[in-house]
Amino acid sequence: MAVRRLRKGSEALEVSAFINLIVVLIPFLLSTAVFSNMSVVDLTLPAKSANYEGLKENDLKLEVVIRHDALEVGDKLGGLIQRIPNSPDGTVDTTTLNGVMFVVKNKFPDVTAASVLPEPNIPYDTVIHVMDAMRTGKTANGGTTVVDVDLFPAISIGDAPVRH
Repeated sequence: MAVRRLRKGSEALEVSAFINLIVVLIPFLLSTAVFSNMSVVDLTLPAKSANYEGLKENDLKLEVVIRHDALEVGDKLGGLIQRIPNSPDGTVDTTTLNGVMFVVKNKFPDVTAASVLPEPNIPYDTVIHVMDAMRTGKTANGGTTVVDVDLFPAISIGDAPVRH
């Protein structure tokens, strides 16, 4: 008895569903990628131990301690320069801080380094606002033009000293 065998030809690969998926997926991914922006802040960590012998009398080691109730602007060796209490709604007063940074910068024009020392559980946004107020400021150039001025762009971050 003769056996009949079916001859199978080559099958065509069905890719239309995959192409439809790609046509929808690519514009979706491209449109969502535009809305995810990231900004980076360059920070340096403070040294493990301070070299007190190498400091000069006129050398400024600016520190801003972020407390839950105030900002404390000071020199590492010279002590407290100014204490800026928080506003009545509990937010930090970055406008006053920026003014203090201008005064300190006028006294020490060559210094670019400063440290930010937040207490535990200080909100991240608060730390960033304080760093922005320390980094740059706006001033009138010739009375008519407002320009950005670098105050203390080299910011280090660490832990606040414990209150006694």
